[in-house]
Amino acid sequence: MGGRPALVVLAAGLARRYGRPKQLDPVGPGGQALLDYAILDARREGFGQVVVVTREALEPELRAHLERIHGRVPMAFAAQEPSDLPGGAVPPEGRTRPWGTGHAVLAARGLMDGPFAVCNADDFYGHAAWAALGRHLRSASGAAMVGYPLAATLSPAGGVSRGICEVGTSGRLRAVREVTGLAREGGRVLGRDGTGRSIVLPPDTIVSMNLFGLPVEAVPLLTDRFAAFLQTHGGDPEAEFYLSNAIDDLVQAGQLEVRVLPAGAEWLGMTFPADRDAVVRRLAALHAAGAYPATFRLD
Repeated sequence: MGGRPALVVLAAGLARRYGRPKQLDPVGPGGQALLDYAILDARREGFGQVVVVTREALEPELRAHLERIHGRVPMAFAAQEPSDLPGGAVPPEGRTRPWGTGHAVLAARGLMDGPFAVCNADDFYGHAAWAALGRHLRSASGAAMVGYPLAATLSPAGGVSRGICEVGTSGRLRAVREVTGLAREGGRVLGRDGTGRSIVLPPDTIVSMNLFGLPVEAVPLLTDRFAAFLQTHGGDPEAEFYLSNAIDDLVQAGQLEVRVLPAGAEWLGMTFPADRDAVVRRLAALHAAGAYPATFRLD
């Protein structure tokens, strides 16, 4: 990897609400999927190897797509398997899907030997976000998270789940809590917390969209958290080990310090099929304005 940070792309999601694999949906004018913009922006900011975490059944199609769009990019693939558990743990009967985003990062653990970024395959983060994260990973040894204003991440088609962040005056992450059903109502944003209680949030509340920069030393910490998670929730076939929850646990325990970086750019995503047209239009506008080239091949 030549000392450059790696990029870990989480591309194993099932996209139940969207109805088809978002990882490969051609929303760019040249047939690009959203993960292609993350890869291009990261490479333009000095990132090295790309590690794609996906399902075994989806890997051949993803590999062919990425080779067509990007050419000869240093790239590796990791399969996120439900049976890949620490300490010889056994998945519960009937568990057929992976264990969530935190588990996905651990699927790539053997392919990283230095700092790395983590992102979702079905989010567009904007070039400025990658520039900020790249600067942090080159100049600092700690972890970082790119934060976005809540209002910029909502969908007009329905409620979404977001990691709501509490940020200290020093710019350090103090807490992340998962809130579901987030939707705009007038000038407010309504959602439900982990107990199902209705809450109101300001539109400028900072949220996590799973864009993290982590030192390689965070991997064993995440492994320990996953083992603890399995002791409590391992018998639940629906349980999810979310990366944002694991990061919050590490922050609360004083094991990880996370700097929150302002996004400085827009976010695009497709939770529901009705979100797609707006994403296609915005990406076409960014290409027309010269923000992105017609070809993503940098080799």
